[in-house]
Amino acid sequence: MSTYHAPALPSRRQDAPEPAAEDAVRRRGDHVLVSSVSSDSHTWNLVFLQLLLEERGHEVTNIGACVPDQLLIDECLRVRPDLVVISSVNGHGALDGARAVRRLRDHPDLRDIRVVIGGKLGVRGAEAGTYGPELLAAGYDAVFEDAAGVARFRRYLDRAATPAVAASGAPR
Repeated sequence: MSTYHAPALPSRRQDAPEPAAEDAVRRRGDHVLVSSVSSDSHTWNLVFLQLLLEERGHEVTNIGACVPDQLLIDECLRVRPDLVVISSVNGHGALDGARAVRRLRDHPDLRDIRVVIGGKLGVRGAEAGTYGPELLAAGYDAVFEDAAGVARFRRYLDRAATPAVAASGAPR
C-alpha cells in the first residue's frame, strides 16, 4: 500500500505584491518547513499556515499531509529549515506528533532545530493545555492547542528570538 504525498506548494504566491525595500528587510523571515503528522490527511490547514507564514515574510516549504516520520526527518536534513511547524486537524496530533518529534530529536543534526505543533491535538475536547506538557516533554519548543487559536502562534512568530511559551503560558 502506498501513501500519497501532495507535492510541495510553491514558496511564494505569484499574485502577492512585493513589499517595500525597508519592509522586506524588516520582515525577512526564517525558512519554515510545514507538515502534518503521519495519520492526518487534511491539507487546508497546511495551505493556511503556508500563506500566513509567507505573508509574514518567511520562506516556506510545505511537505503536505500524511507525512511519515522518516520523510519529515529526511526533508529537515535536505531543507535545513529554521523552524518546523506541525499541524494536526484529525485529533491524533499529540500521539503522532510526540513520536515524530522524538525521532527528529534523536537525529544528531536536528536536535537544535525549532519545532512547534498546533491544531486539534487530541480527542478530549476543548480542554486547554491538555496535551501541552507531554508534547513539550517529548521535544517541542512550543505547543498551540486548538483552543488557543492562531493568535498565539502569531505572537510566537513575532518573538521567535525569545523563549517559547507553552500552551499553559509557562516559559520553556
